[in-house]
Amino acid sequence: MRFLFVHGTGVRRERHDRLFALVRERLTARFPEARVDSCYWGDRFGATLGAGGRSVPGLRPAAGSAPAPDAGDAETAEWTLLLADPLCELRVLAEAGWADSGQDPDGPGGGNDDAFAMPGVQPAGVRVLALLAGLPPAPPHPGDELGALLHGTGLAAGFPAALTAAADSAEAARAADRATGEPQARELATALARAVTAGALAAAGADADCTGAERDRLVELLTTRLGGDARVPGARAAAVLGRLAMRVTTQPLLNAWRGSLTVGATPALGDILRYQARGHDLREFLHARIAAAPGPTVLIGHSLGGIALVDLLALAAARGAAVPGMELLVTVGSQAPFLYELGALTALEPGAKLPYGFPRWLNVYDRQDVLSYLAGPVFPGDPRITDHEIGSRQPFPACHSAYWKQDALYERIEQAVAEAEIG
Repeated sequence: MRFLFVHGTGVRRERHDRLFALVRERLTARFPEARVDSCYWGDRFGATLGAGGRSVPGLRPAAGSAPAPDAGDAETAEWTLLLADPLCELRVLAEAGWADSGQDPDGPGGGNDDAFAMPGVQPAGVRVLALLAGLPPAPPHPGDELGALLHGTGLAAGFPAALTAAADSAEAARAADRATGEPQARELATALARAVTAGALAAAGADADCTGAERDRLVELLTTRLGGDARVPGARAAAVLGRLAMRVTTQPLLNAWRGSLTVGATPALGDILRYQARGHDLREFLHARIAAAPGPTVLIGHSLGGIALVDLLALAAARGAAVPGMELLVTVGSQAPFLYELGALTALEPGAKLPYGFPRWLNVYDRQDVLSYLAGPVFPGDPRITDHEIGSRQPFPACHSAYWKQDALYERIEQAVAEAEIG
């Protein structure tokens, strides 16, 4: 048996190699006798801005990746807001302080909210900020749990800048001055840890391989090093942030960041558009790679890779020349069902059934992933199709890549292989 992994939109060589290494490791652990191959197509068939982006009004250099807010649930919405503005919780604490501080925030005393503080004694929050400033500016050695987690999630490159941005911010300094007691200092530690984690995630964008559990562990480890605990978010900041996060809309972000969003999205969105116009060559390339090795094959297509595989298999089956060795198709975070419903899927007109000879199809999606869609409802009654939901607890776009670290994905693939009796 052979697995052939076909990557998705926006992926180029370095990203592909990291992603495929993860997929190969997880599949080999469950299928030690199987051959696991990859079909890299990004450099040859991917999109670029031929005129340097001159068509984009208000184009400006991208400073990082910005996610599209999604108010589906409170946790996702909060992290969406943190990714858009990693310092937002610190800003709440800097401006609002703590309700039990014992002093009017606008009254005498400046940055110290404790009316009974002893002269010359630093607020507890200043100590926390000093601990943050003392953390290594480069990611720790992978032997350290924090360092291993940063490297394993793709956040190591953005960590130093995120750390510096939080430690040197006016918001952190103001919040530290107002955190006079230990309870406030512990909340400040959590807010600082979340700010650094959010900054690293925002810098990595869609290249982050970080689940919700890994994100929470990063916060916990950083908070512990700052003298706090991260079992729950800070009550003061979280109450304000939660209400705001659930109300935030996409339009202000889109208006402000249209140029940088367009440039940043060009590989991902451009690959899809290019495929729609010139997909024949990619399908021929995939067909050759599939047919290059005999024996039963399981195809795993991510995002656009799934679209191209659905097109390839449906077109071949309709011609009565099913791709040899094909036993199972697995699409992950794919737009193929949506394009079919729009009438934009190359292989099938809207309402047409999948042809005889099309293999079993396992379609995996995440509700938070706006690039994933359901296949079963648009091909009603087709017993070959199974939709399976996976929840990464990450907002978009991080959730679009978070599938590959979910044990649930590989468990479901293993089940599908057994159901298809592939050996």
